[in-house]
Amino acid sequence: MGLMFWQGQKKPKLALDLAGGTTVTLTAEPTKPGAKIGDSEMGQAIKIMRERVNGLGVSEAEVTKQGNNVIVVQVPGQGQERVVKTIGTTAKLEFRQVLVAEPVGVPRQTPTSTPSPTSTGKTKGGASPSSSAKPSSSASAKPSGSATPKGRALAQALTKATPKPSTSGKASPSPSASQSLTPEQLQQLQQQLQQQQQQQTGEDFSGVDPAVKAQFDKLTCVGNDVGQGRTLDPAKQAAVCAKPDPKTHKVDYKFILSPAKISGEQVTKAQAMPPDPQNGRVQWVVSLDLNGTATKSFATFTQQAAALGENNTRNHFAIVLDGTVYSWPGVKEAITSGNAQIEGQFNQQDATDLANVLKYGALPLKFTQSSIESVSATLGKDQLTAGLVAGAIGLGLVVLYCLFYYRGLGFVAIFSLGIAAMLTYEAVVLLGKFINFRMSLAGIAGAIVAIGITADSFVVFFERLRDEVREGRTLRTAVERGWVRARRTIIVADAVSFIAALLLYWFAIGGVKGFAFTLGLTTLIDVIVVFFFTKPLVTLLARTKFFGRGHRFSGLDPSTLGVSKRATTRPVGTKEA
Repeated sequence: MGLMFWQGQKKPKLALDLAGGTTVTLTAEPTKPGAKIGDSEMGQAIKIMRERVNGLGVSEAEVTKQGNNVIVVQVPGQGQERVVKTIGTTAKLEFRQVLVAEPVGVPRQTPTSTPSPTSTGKTKGGASPSSSAKPSSSASAKPSGSATPKGRALAQALTKATPKPSTSGKASPSPSASQSLTPEQLQQLQQQLQQQQQQQTGEDFSGVDPAVKAQFDKLTCVGNDVGQGRTLDPAKQAAVCAKPDPKTHKVDYKFILSPAKISGEQVTKAQAMPPDPQNGRVQWVVSLDLNGTATKSFATFTQQAAALGENNTRNHFAIVLDGTVYSWPGVKEAITSGNAQIEGQFNQQDATDLANVLKYGALPLKFTQSSIESVSATLGKDQLTAGLVAGAIGLGLVVLYCLFYYRGLGFVAIFSLGIAAMLTYEAVVLLGKFINFRMSLAGIAGAIVAIGITADSFVVFFERLRDEVREGRTLRTAVERGWVRARRTIIVADAVSFIAALLLYWFAIGGVKGFAFTLGLTTLIDVIVVFFFTKPLVTLLARTKFFGRGHRFSGLDPSTLGVSKRATTRPVGTKEA
């Protein structure tokens, strides 16, 4: 029956100390040169990292501080590279206007004063295949294709108006040019054509910082030049690359971006959203909600961008995460709702990871990975074996004590312990599947301690039962009266244990949490077993001759309980006078 719930998963998941895992050492660096790293910033970074770990569904992970600027993260299980990469991400999110967009590896076309009427412009405005995205109420601009009719008309007019060189080497104005256009009109016509060509080729460098343009020209978007993980100055222009294609690992576009219009701190909500073909969403996206200030700024920007037209590169805005452009959608109309969506050919895992990073905010410090170590599971197996042996010894001692002291009733305790062990095992397996709970060595210690708590409940019940028999009552009456006296004590004792486990889990970190979680879980299971198995079982056994007549191996032998001579003359189990 349990197999229906865990669907093939038959073993509990193990924590790092039992199954191995990954240990990462992160060294903090100040965001500004010369700045000091404060305790408050480190504390905030640790809190965000723990929230990210929990959001990714990893339990028993430890995030601890060492020294003034080092954080050590221990993630259990194999193949946790995704988690390790995510928890240390700076997560600096920005919305910036695209000033220049150029395909990587494609030679730049130099505008000429007399282009052919059939010349074609470059594809621009649409996101690259690896990083396409669109905001709510907007769509990516389409490729410009061939020159527009307006551009052909300007080119033809400028061709007719341009002075032709003479054979003597001196320029002589064309009669038609001198008659049709003044120099001021000719200059205006040239500027219009140049602007049209810049819109088609995406090479409008007007207003671009020369230093940023020089950096842009050198940008190859290959290897370390991609720039992932960079921290950009929000008040300055920046030359950056698009996110590499997840399959080819190549970058299709590079950009010059304006100063930041919106920052990640202004994002109030981030969530991964599944495909919804009915609403035109064919892949996983990350939905963002902006606060009031950012909503107004974004509405103003998108209104201005929409007025430029879809064929203008500056009609687009880039969604930048840690110095990398995830998408650069175009704007058809002003977006006033304060909601945007990031699309990047995400699968469910990628979208969830990105939403998790954005949801818990940006780290206040930049972190570099000083070391990454993989922990072998060999040592963990030895520890697991030692823990199981210790548990078996403890359980064995409890069983021997129950059989020696309670005899027949001892088997009731043994069966109850078996039921409790089975429920605990299934609970750990199911929790491992649904909340990724991992059993650690500390958790095993909590389970061993729980053996004593469960056995203590049996002792309380059995002793109350025997007290009632000593007072001369029949076994059936003794069971009911003894249970009424015992259940209050059992509930109080288990409540104290559960509250202690809850407080310990709340205030502790790392492996101690595993001990507290297991202790609390087994305490709840103890209540269930005693109320719904042990007591009903004893009630049924009280009706049998073996227990009802006080067989000497039943544990209820009147002679061993010190029952008075008057009481022993009456068969145990007959109705009292």
